Amino acid sequence: MNDTVKTRRGLVRGRTHDGIVSFKGIPYAAVPDGARRFLPPQPAASWDGVRKAGTFGAAPPQRPPVPGIPAVWQPGDGLDCLTVNVWTPDPGAAYLPVMVWIYGGQWIHGASSMPHYDGSVLAGSGVVVVTFDYRTGFEGFGHLPGIPDNRGLLDQLAALAWVQENVAAFGGDPGNVTVFGQSAGGASAALLAAAPTAAGLFRRCIVQSLPAGYLDVAEAQRVTERLAAVVGAAPTRDGLAELPPQALVDVPGARLTGGRPGGAFAPVIDGDLITAPPWQALADGRARDIDLLCGFAHDEYRGFPPPADPARIDLAAAATGLGLAPDAALDYRAAYPGSTVTDLFTTLMSDALVRMPTTFAAEAHARAGGRTWLYDFTWAGPIGAAHGIDLPFVFGLPHTRYAARFLGTPPPAGFAALSHQIRAAWTSFAATGDPGWPSFDVHLGRTRVWDTTPADTAYPLPESRRIWSRTRTSPTASTGNAEGTLRSR
Repeated sequence: MNDTVKTRRGLVRGRTHDGIVSFKGIPYAAVPDGARRFLPPQPAASWDGVRKAGTFGAAPPQRPPVPGIPAVWQPGDGLDCLTVNVWTPDPGAAYLPVMVWIYGGQWIHGASSMPHYDGSVLAGSGVVVVTFDYRTGFEGFGHLPGIPDNRGLLDQLAALAWVQENVAAFGGDPGNVTVFGQSAGGASAALLAAAPTAAGLFRRCIVQSLPAGYLDVAEAQRVTERLAAVVGAAPTRDGLAELPPQALVDVPGARLTGGRPGGAFAPVIDGDLITAPPWQALADGRARDIDLLCGFAHDEYRGFPPPADPARIDLAAAATGLGLAPDAALDYRAAYPGSTVTDLFTTLMSDALVRMPTTFAAEAHARAGGRTWLYDFTWAGPIGAAHGIDLPFVFGLPHTRYAARFLGTPPPAGFAALSHQIRAAWTSFAATGDPGWPSFDVHLGRTRVWDTTPADTAYPLPESRRIWSRTRTSPTASTGNAEGTLRSR
């Protein structure tokens, strides 16, 4: 099998393993340092000869997500992070479906080199898999006067443009591209689906666990001012570009939010690339021609740090703080009889942070005339059906450290069968626009329930949906940056 491919910028040589050819670390944009720092992505330079594409590029600047987790970025790595990776079952093929993955990670973490994002198993299902790195944290989402916001999303657009220009050389069909992502990556996919700038770059979208939480320009500016004050620089591009990336990632997010719930960085509703959170942006029909498959884990909030004293949970105060009606706590108790206060709190927070944003996005897209599918991932491992549990199933990788937390060690015997079914659904959707279960509409709410034995049902949590339909407060306004609330896996 040929492992050398000609891209628009030059030849690349990959590696073949178990019938899959992988190409890693291919630049899709120039290194965003020096005069290019904090600017939109610029074109990558061409090269002579054959570029070895056997190792991943650098991750974007970031700290380890939690103590004890190895860092994916070191200060010596710099900013050379705008690279793309491809796994293909046959570089000589033509018109294979293309699936482009966008990682999550609180808008401040994540890298395509993380082992649980390896695309080889998924590519074995007959698709070309593409992953890439984009700028996170202040480099990607910090607000600077006179500089375009959402540089991380602009990186994603540049990577998708690279796919259009080059994926045919790897056996893929540039006219049949599906973008898929989880959490912040799912939000990215949904935001790009609704962005006119992304028109023509992809035709399908898979959104796994769409979070609440986006910033307006005023709050993003306040974050910049707080950051500048901490590091002793002017809150401008010139002032902050003088500092190394390490100086910016070392500032704890808690010092930048001013006490606001959630994280310091998220997509900025700038009125240009991003005009509204996804469930509002999709409502006007601008993405009706894009097929949308979306869903949530059943217990999104389970597995996050529990309250210090569960006996002191004030469900009414939590509900009111999320913008719900004053009697919402009573509604939750009535809707889920027999549940403990801790369980009710988990359901409430799962609804607020992920389930309702995902549900609202599905409803908005369906009402606007877009083909829509919805799922509820209920298969439960050691910590339940928690945020991120779907990733090992989608990528077919049960033996990573990431997967061990959700599946246990060794993984259960039923993993392989369910993972195969989910991968078949995802790749069928990418190939044909049909994942294999009835489409979602706002009247019937048909939903695929992913468990040991998958089933198709009516919307599985109608009472939660009813409670949230009574408030005029959107999840993005009431919960702050939800992705920042979620502990990275």
